[in-house]
Amino acid sequence: MSSVVIHYGELALKGRNRSWFIQTLVRNVRAALVDLRVSRIAAVVGRIVVTFESADDWGEIASRLSCIPGIGNFALAEQLQADVGLIGDAVVAGIAGRQAQSFRVLARRADKRFPVPSPQIEREIGGRVQQATGWRVDLSNPEYVIRVEVLTHEAYLFLDRMPGACGLPVGTGAKVMALLSGGIDSPVAAWRLIRRGCRTHFVHFHSYPVLSNASQDKARELVRTLTRYQLSSRLHLVAFAGIQQQVLVAVPPPLRVVIYRRMMLRIAQELARRSGAHALVTGDAVGQVASQTVDNMAVVGAVSALPVLRPLVGMDKDEITRDARSIGTYATSILPDEDCCTLFMPRSPATRALPAAVERAERAFDVAGLLTEAVEQVVTERYRFPSVRAPLPSLSSL
Repeated sequence: MSSVVIHYGELALKGRNRSWFIQTLVRNVRAALVDLRVSRIAAVVGRIVVTFESADDWGEIASRLSCIPGIGNFALAEQLQADVGLIGDAVVAGIAGRQAQSFRVLARRADKRFPVPSPQIEREIGGRVQQATGWRVDLSNPEYVIRVEVLTHEAYLFLDRMPGACGLPVGTGAKVMALLSGGIDSPVAAWRLIRRGCRTHFVHFHSYPVLSNASQDKARELVRTLTRYQLSSRLHLVAFAGIQQQVLVAVPPPLRVVIYRRMMLRIAQELARRSGAHALVTGDAVGQVASQTVDNMAVVGAVSALPVLRPLVGMDKDEITRDARSIGTYATSILPDEDCCTLFMPRSPATRALPAAVERAERAFDVAGLLTEAVEQVVTERYRFPSVRAPLPSLSSL
């Protein structure tokens, strides 16, 4: 049997409702590992311990845990009896063959009833390591950190920690509706809300059959990737070419992009209302394109009664691209496609659209009718990770 010790980050700062956050994180870990050979998942004194049956599963377990919001870090650990001598033996065996110039032992005694205090554990095990290896103790900048955590009846030893996604467990925040294009920005914006605990639904606007269905395929692949972080997702596909054709006929060219965006927000808001979402999410960053000036964002956002969240608003393209690479959406986002934003694009879109001019232009076509028609024709797809359903592992009570 092998064990993983999971530490959470800012959940430890929560007050009276901390146990609810931890329960939600345990449930998410349980769901993420449901089809693997996991025998036990338990929240134990400030950490979560996962016990699994085969070391062959470690690579996949690590890959999945790295995506789960709420996890600060995790490590493959050896479970031992809570005895300093046995722990020292295991440490010496575990570092055999490793090369280092310096080290430190970091011990945490979660149960104060254990008779040996943490500093003494560190000294005793550190002495064993020095005797076995000759490594130098360095408390400030060690090459190796040997971690020992002593609980009530057992101890855990681990040498290498892996970073988690941090943030808050999905399900602790509100539902939101993210407008998802095929580009780099909007998937990162959605991921940032997922990482804050928000269950995120997606809406993608396409111009099929006027254009190919390539943008829909990209949206599906992006949602599959993002579903690894929140385990289940919904994607709403909205046919937008008909609306664009109406706008093309009725609206002066400089205002078309702003009006396209206002129609998108209206549709997304109605879908959010029907699915119980409490805010809209966009990938807007100030000044990146003509529709994303502060003036235009204000005019576009004015049609929504729901808050419009723009988590990338102050980021530059390099920062957004780094996030996209990190979360695995970049390779899909840069694939060529034909999205609805390229259809009927005017040469010189307005960068400071006036509200009165936009509202006057919208009176030239049936906004309410187009909204109703678009929503009635929406195609909704559901995604789940992992896709294979299996009996749930046991969950220890908190």
